[in-house]
Amino acid sequence: MKKIEMVDLKGQYRHIKEQVNKSVLETIESAMFINGPKVKSFQDHLEKYLDVKHVIPCANGTDALQIALMGLGLKPGDEVITADFTFAATVEVISLLGLTPVLVDVDPKTFNIDLPSIEKVIGPKTKAIIPVHLFGQAADMEEILALANKHNLYVVEDNAQSIGANYTFSDGSKKKTGTLGHIGTTSFFPSKNLGAYGDGGAIFTNDDELAHTIRGMVNHGMYIRYQHDVVGVNSRLDSIQAAILDIKLNYLDFYNESRKASALKYNQRLADHPNLITPFRKGDCDTHVYHQYTLKVIDGDRDGLINQLNEKGIPCGVYYPIPLHLQKAYTNDHYNADDFKVTLEIVNQVVSLPMHSELTDDQIDFITDTVKSFLG
Repeated sequence: MKKIEMVDLKGQYRHIKEQVNKSVLETIESAMFINGPKVKSFQDHLEKYLDVKHVIPCANGTDALQIALMGLGLKPGDEVITADFTFAATVEVISLLGLTPVLVDVDPKTFNIDLPSIEKVIGPKTKAIIPVHLFGQAADMEEILALANKHNLYVVEDNAQSIGANYTFSDGSKKKTGTLGHIGTTSFFPSKNLGAYGDGGAIFTNDDELAHTIRGMVNHGMYIRYQHDVVGVNSRLDSIQAAILDIKLNYLDFYNESRKASALKYNQRLADHPNLITPFRKGDCDTHVYHQYTLKVIDGDRDGLINQLNEKGIPCGVYYPIPLHLQKAYTNDHYNADDFKVTLEIVNQVVSLPMHSELTDDQIDFITDTVKSFLG
């Protein structure tokens, strides 16, 4: 059995090595490193894949979120609602822009933002909701969009963990996550389902005017060289990363299907264990692309299990160990523990097992046997 990786980027690279090396070398020889044809090619192909009018590439997923909020013209003091149980980048950009983050609890099954909790905190200063499609599963977008429409709010999707997933509406129609709200964002961090070999990100929208605004913002606020019409930033996807991503985009559905197949094998091997709850999938199989495979350990020693896995050479992780409302940077006297009952519980239960497109059956057997052996 080969070494188990949390994310096997080397194994994935071996399958596309010749294509990647050729395209990277072409980019270097062209000397068009910024906004070159490789970036335009990737942008066009991603727009087609997502069935969205505009993709604006940028430097990373955090920039994508920040620029999305800048593009909406939100003002200091405006409130933005997002989930307490997620990576800090989401709340970080809200605070950096002088906006007011309003954190809410998550659903105990999906770990996605909880709809009643959103509705509870909407007030006169609320201007936007940022649902995070956590661990690869689509949030309850139809309900969120209806709530946002009722209160005239923007919806900004954090799609960093779920690119390629579908959302199914009540009428049976489907759309890709990240394309349902006013604006969507994603990250191409190497470990993502569609990952670069460095940093990268993108912003999606079907709004022509908003897309125009953002295209200037990512380039110092310029639409014409040396004419700065809006306050912008320097956030561009470089051509080498675009060349790599353009190749990997062709394999994204395969990568996601491989992840789903591995998740099913995990589920089958860990089913009915009294101390484990395997990941809940809401809806069809295409609504979850398993960026993470996250278990809940119930009435068991979660931290002891982590130590045992590590001793056996099995990487694992706790995403996320501390709720955002308890992080020093984001504490607020208005927060009440009773409003975060689910998050406060699951941070002590969750553990994520290796998940990537290169997992083998013998690796999954070894991982699940180790888990069951420890828990009894």
